[in-house]
Amino acid sequence: MADNTKHRRIAAMAACEQILSGDRPRTMRDRLADLEAGGDLDGQPDAYGDGPVTALEERVAGLLGTEAAVFFPTGTMAQQVALRYGADRSGRHTVAMHPLTHLEVHERHAYAQLSGLCSTWPTTEPRNPTAEEITALAEPVSAVVIELPLRDAGFVLPTWDELVAVSEAARGIGARVHFDGARIWESVPHLGHGLAEIAGLADSIYVSFYKTIGGISGAALAGTAEFVAYARVWRHRYGGMLYQQWPAALSALAGIDRELPRVPDYVRHAQPVAAALAGLPGARVYPEPPHTQRFRLWLPHPAEALDAAALALAEQEKVWFAAGWRETEVPGVAMTEITVSGPALDLTATDVTEIGERFLRHVEERESAPTSG
Repeated sequence: MADNTKHRRIAAMAACEQILSGDRPRTMRDRLADLEAGGDLDGQPDAYGDGPVTALEERVAGLLGTEAAVFFPTGTMAQQVALRYGADRSGRHTVAMHPLTHLEVHERHAYAQLSGLCSTWPTTEPRNPTAEEITALAEPVSAVVIELPLRDAGFVLPTWDELVAVSEAARGIGARVHFDGARIWESVPHLGHGLAEIAGLADSIYVSFYKTIGGISGAALAGTAEFVAYARVWRHRYGGMLYQQWPAALSALAGIDRELPRVPDYVRHAQPVAAALAGLPGARVYPEPPHTQRFRLWLPHPAEALDAAALALAEQEKVWFAAGWRETEVPGVAMTEITVSGPALDLTATDVTEIGERFLRHVEERESAPTSG
């Protein structure tokens, strides 16, 4: 049943004339076109990380202003290697991170299960830690992890000055600074500094190639040449040295060329979109205004009714609002994440309000419909 609903959503979204949240679904044939855009398909594929993979690594190191970068098949693997490096170099097996970081919430605590590390939380507030909280840590740590943006707190970012202060505080207690920059691409406008300046505040940084820029898969770690050499060894030990990865590398290069220049437009447009959605009956958005191209939206209706209404609006009126609603701690109030991407750039604030009103009419129809039995 879940798979059927998923396929219905994808088919309905692909046929929509207007899309408020997310990108139009792309077929495998669509993605094959990315490979040609990412490089010369008449060239030789990589063998254990040379060729197009090397080209991608050099491109990323150039964008981030680091000495080197290394490709990883997954971000989860990359993050484990980054934390292991800090522990090996310092002899400290505790890492400071927020309880809402990707490492804690979405990676099955791999840092503990695979590397024997443990975490300490500088804060439980829904934001990145402050310099004062880092300085006040009760035990020595090998690294301080900062997720930019902190997705599970609502895609929130610190200010530039706060980020500089946290970086300095971490070094002041003898810890490395590691940025979980899976979505660093969309953090640049809010921070007001370029990718290289942001990465320059960290000792290492992880970036994703499928988040934001739309690659097939893959990630990279960037930092000093010594760090990257270490990462290559451990990538092999973790099973990440695949024979050929040219499809992922070429699609990442295409995404850097195609999507990265458009990201500032998405971030700017997220602000009027969020403001319009906040005007819907009972709606709340956070943060307001958004820090990136993504933000959270709450509506006073059950998640099931909201998901059903999104599908009905798409199938009946060729308009996509947003799905993936989930219940909250407040009964009858559900939340979803809104992503402002290419299709939404054509929508004015008036368009957004009208789409929201049409969506809510479908919600009301479902809530007022008689139940069977």
